Amino acid sequence: MAMGPILGNNRRARRSPMAEINVTPMVDVMLVLLIIFMVTAPLLVAGVPVDLPDSKAGALDQEQKPVQISLDPSGALFVDDAQIPRDQLSARLQQIAASAREDGGPRIFLRADKSLDYGLVMGVMGEINAAGLRKVALVSTQGPNS
Repeated sequence: MAMGPILGNNRRARRSPMAEINVTPMVDVMLVLLIIFMVTAPLLVAGVPVDLPDSKAGALDQEQKPVQISLDPSGALFVDDAQIPRDQLSARLQQIAASAREDGGPRIFLRADKSLDYGLVMGVMGEINAAGLRKVALVSTQGPNS
């Protein structure tokens, strides 16, 4: 606590305590927290950066969290933000289908970069279908004329 000026000319006089709060450390901490949140917030939006095609379709209603399968521009395969080799996709989809509580399995969101080859995307859709997962939705961005 800071001390105020000496009262009187007497050497034995006490310094009075200052009744002001020093807010500088609190402001410093708040600015650091603000910067941390500003940097991390954009990273929480989507795990795999994919340039989605436009569509006029509306958004889907969803009761539970869907499984997201993503193909990035280089063709790398991700299941819920975890990259997996293409030869392990079938086994992973079988695990997802086996753990499903409902008929047709959980909803699958397939996100593929628009620059990818159509055959590559259809190959992944074929693997999803072969695993017995029937609730597949192709993810796109809302087009400008929608």
